[in-house]
Amino acid sequence: MRLPFRWAAHRRVFVVVAVLGLLVLVMVSLPLIETGTNKPLHWHVNPAHKKLVHEHVLRVLDGQCHRGSTRQSLLARLPASGYAARPFLWKDVPLPDDLFLRPPPFGFRGLRGKVEDLLKLLPDSDFKPQLEKTSDKCQRCLVMGNGGILRGLELGPLIDRFDTIIRLNSGPLGEFSVDVGNRTSIRMSYPEGTPLHWVDTDPHTLFVAVVYKSVDISWTSAMINKLTVPLWDKLFFWQKVPHQIPLEPQRFRLLNPHVIKETALDLLKYPPPRPRILGWDKNVPTLGVSALNLASLLCDEVSLAGFGYNLSQQGTPLHYYDNQPMSAMLQQNMHNVDRETELLKSLVREGTITDLTGGIHCSFCPS
Repeated sequence: MRLPFRWAAHRRVFVVVAVLGLLVLVMVSLPLIETGTNKPLHWHVNPAHKKLVHEHVLRVLDGQCHRGSTRQSLLARLPASGYAARPFLWKDVPLPDDLFLRPPPFGFRGLRGKVEDLLKLLPDSDFKPQLEKTSDKCQRCLVMGNGGILRGLELGPLIDRFDTIIRLNSGPLGEFSVDVGNRTSIRMSYPEGTPLHWVDTDPHTLFVAVVYKSVDISWTSAMINKLTVPLWDKLFFWQKVPHQIPLEPQRFRLLNPHVIKETALDLLKYPPPRPRILGWDKNVPTLGVSALNLASLLCDEVSLAGFGYNLSQQGTPLHYYDNQPMSAMLQQNMHNVDRETELLKSLVREGTITDLTGGIHCSFCPS
């Protein structure tokens, strides 16, 4: 008579072990890149090159700003209908049904309730400040990559002159501000990429949450409510995540996943995502290229800085803030870096965006 109870208990143990085993396999399959190395990397900036970079950035800042130029150029690459119109989601704006057709990060399939609960914590669409193009002034966005190419260029004061500065993941400021500036309009990230210790002192900073999986929504809600992330949710993160973000609820935004879908399927021409138990199809764009698309919805002109992976120089720094070598990019298997580089080069060459540091295409370098 007790066999059914024993089997039920054993079955529960089996389910728990199976879930934990699956989590281990998922984490092994994710692109785990070492966070740093103690070996210092040799990096020298030619003073003549630094002078050329500064002159190039000044020409961009002091030149005529063209209204809507970046978005109009991108629209020529997009299908006639179905492109992203709103950069963020709002609680007072109805959610379109097609938002729930695909899984994260391309949509919110199966997550309608969680998304609606999260939006209740966020402000209405008419809340100020909002960064959509509502000003009569022509706005310039700068998407700040975290590339080692920024190291030693001392672009900080010039970077801070842009109207909207979008920073990605945990790119620090502080001691690096001489190279990357002090201002942050938007910190765009997901749980594992967010700084464990908040680095932005700009009182106008917004945090834009990017959702790659269901627990990212739960984590964002916890950050807004100043609550502890449940232990069960922590099991689904592939590295340590912050316990708090010291911003008021009105300074959080939820990225419209159509921004990423548009980047992947329409700009990068990736195939539609396929359901897989483990691993990725390399059809998920980097946050940098997705931020470029976001910036086109917020500003008239878009520039990049700190972008570009020169894999032919594997001993050069990958990031401006650590000693991780460029060769570490060879370990990642989530993003199609070659495809993204081709897109960015074409956008720079045709004048849709500007590459301030020349890591994608150096228009100011001697031939």
